Order: sequence, then C-alpha cells, then structure tokens
Amino acid sequence: MITPLKKHCQWIEPSIVAKHLINSFGESGFIWLDGDGSENGRWVTLGVEPHEQICSRGLPGKENASNPFTLLRNLKPGHWTGWLSYEAGAWLEPKNSWKEDEMATLWMASHDPIFKFDLHKKILWLEGCNQKRFNSFLKWLNNLSSNKFANNDRNINKQRINIPIDKWQWITQLDEYQKNVEAIKTLIEQGDIFQANLSACCKAKTPSPILATDLYLQLKAKCPSPFSGILVGAGESLGEAIISTSPERFLKVLPCGAVESRPIKGTRPRDKNPLIDADLAADLICSPKDRAENIMIVDLLRNDLGKVCQAGSINVNQLVGLESYSQVHHLTSVIQGKLKPNKTWVDLLEASWPGGSITGAPKLRACQRLYELEPIARGPYCGSFININWDGQVDSNILIRSLIIKDSCIRVHAGCGIVADSNANNESEELKWKLMPLLKSIV
Repeated sequence: MITPLKKHCQWIEPSIVAKHLINSFGESGFIWLDGDGSENGRWVTLGVEPHEQICSRGLPGKENASNPFTLLRNLKPGHWTGWLSYEAGAWLEPKNSWKEDEMATLWMASHDPIFKFDLHKKILWLEGCNQKRFNSFLKWLNNLSSNKFANNDRNINKQRINIPIDKWQWITQLDEYQKNVEAIKTLIEQGDIFQANLSACCKAKTPSPILATDLYLQLKAKCPSPFSGILVGAGESLGEAIISTSPERFLKVLPCGAVESRPIKGTRPRDKNPLIDADLAADLICSPKDRAENIMIVDLLRNDLGKVCQAGSINVNQLVGLESYSQVHHLTSVIQGKLKPNKTWVDLLEASWPGGSITGAPKLRACQRLYELEPIARGPYCGSFININWDGQVDSNILIRSLIIKDSCIRVHAGCGIVADSNANNESEELKWKLMPLLKSIV
C-alpha cells in the first residue's frame, strides 16, 4: 500500500483535461478510466507519460511469449492501469485450444501522478508519489485553470471521424452467425454444454491517422456507461488502443479482501417512445429465457469465486435486476464475497478467467466450442480493463461494447448468450442492437 501526495485542485471537466494532456504530452501511454455519473460510474482517472510498462504477447510454447498472470503477480507497488486479453486463458488452461491475436495479451502502465475526478461532488485531485513530477503536473494544471479559454470545451480541437456503415467488413456474416447459433443449440441438446456466448466481428480501416481520444469522445456522446474509457498503448504496444463503453464490472477487490462481480445477461434495445421503451424493459424482466441465462452465469461465477473466497462469504446481493443505459436495457446480478487470507486478487483473476458472462457453461467446454465456431481471436474483446490503485484496490470491467485499434485498423465484436430455447433470428437481431450504436457513433 502506498500513500500518495494529494492536492485538491480547481474543478475542470475530465474531457477538457484529457484533450489538453494529449496536446501537451502526446497520446502514447494515455489512460482515461471514465464513468457516466451513475453510482458505479462516479470516478474518473486520467494519466499520461507512464514511467513504467509491462507487456505480454503470444501463447504458451511460442517464442518470446510470457505468462501475463506471472507478470501481474510481480507488479511493483504503484498506480497501474492496462488491459488483459481473453486469450490469456491459454496460460491457465493450455489443454484447450486458443487463437493468437495481434494485440498484446497484457499491457499495463504505471502513472505518477494521476488526475482523479469525483463526478458527483465535482472535485479534482492530483495524486502522486514522485515529488518532482507531482510539482511539474501541478504547475501544468494550475496554468490550465488560469486560462479561461482553455477551460471551454468549444476551444478544444476535435477531429470528427467518419466511417460509413458499408465500409465495415463482416468477418462473420449474419447468416453464418445464425448457423452457428443452431450449432450451439444442437450441442446443448446433446448435453455437451448448457450455454455459450457466441460472438461475431467486423473491421474497418481508419480514413486517416486519428487520435483514439477523438474517437472515444464520439462514442461517449452516444453511449455513456459506468465502466468505460480508453487505453492507448506505448512501448511494445505502440499503435494499439482500446476504446470501451462497457456497462459491466468484472471483478472489484478492496484492500480488505471484499470482492464484487456484476455479470450482465439479457438485453433489449431502448426506444424513444417511453411506452414502447417500458414494454421492452418489461419484456426483458419477464423473459424466462433471459432470466435463466442470467441465473446460470450467476451460479458459474459463484463457483469461480468459491475457489478463492472464504466459505459462507459469497452472497448474491442482486439477482436479475434491470439496469437501463442509453442504448439498451440489461439484466444485471451482483455477487459478493471475501477472499481467503492467503489469496490475492491475482488468484481471484486466475480462478475466474475468462469471465463467465462472456464464455458459457461449463466454461472450459464452452471456450472450446467457441474456438471451433469463431473465425478469429477475440483479443482484448471479452477481456478486461484492469486498474490497481495506490492502496491496492483493484477494479476491472468486461470489455464489451468496445473498439479495438491496431495501427490503422478498427475491430468491433459483439456476442449473444445462446441457450436451448434461443431463436437464431432473434439472436442475430440482438447482435445488431449491440453493434449498431457503436458503428453509428462514427458515421
């Protein structure tokens, strides 16, 4: 645990500070853990110019590959932020088959100082341990505060990024996706699996060199969410970035060992007509299929947490609750527990990886079947943003509703949970509910 220097500063909107940080220091290594102002999306963290980074690529047995979980166990104390990809599961279950992605499996960066925002109380702090860097960034922030023109969002240069819908290349066509839904239903009928979260992917070229932050600002305006943000790689991950508007917390671990997970299963689109919107929400709440799918994943995660949590500590504090966001309604459950005294957050991560809500049940068999049906690696999609605070608190999301950037290519995935009574047409429609808000935000 580290106790950083902490300075209460004049309030400036996070988006303004973010753009000026990038203008001053460049985008490489920039982190922005964002929120939507809700109870779960109250806090915002910004950081630039990381002073230390770690990176892991490749699968077990590959030349120069390294175990991402070992690297996480050996992190020095400090403030760390980064991503862990879905295929990190290969290091936990090497007997299963896993595809290799071009994105880093793990990228983590340590920032000192950081900018911390409380969206509820409109409070901004600068936090850090390196006195020289702390003073330098404090001076920079004070100069920004004193410039009344710089504090106006209208004075920030933002590039509008436009990618027409017809420029996206579908890696999995919708008719093929429907066939894969039927294939999973057959496996369920045969008793091979109970549920699987089948994904599809599309990709496009960026029209010109872009700032990932500009792209995030467009997405944020259309799809605000509590566990959103942007990470821009540096060093070995230069040219890589992840933009997320995720509504789903994966794992949160407090320094005392308290654990929380918030799995999402069940989706309906929003509608501008309040009566239709209410009907859609009611349809979701009353759907036996969606409730069964959610409860199945709750049981899976209770089992995962039970591997490293104290006996009797695991509780389901919310079961199949309705949560509504700008574009969709979701069913969310909340599971809590307490780590055993000899277990760490990395033990919990290993016990729970990949997340149950984006794999299926039984998890390892579902992962195997998804490997057979999905044509490319997921990479950071269905992985996590991971943030480690000065005091050792860890929080992470599930990387859904996300854009993955590698040099001049943008990739978007989405998935649906398939169960015995899934309808292939309905599942492909749900896929579009999840994908289209992302794609339309950059038209």
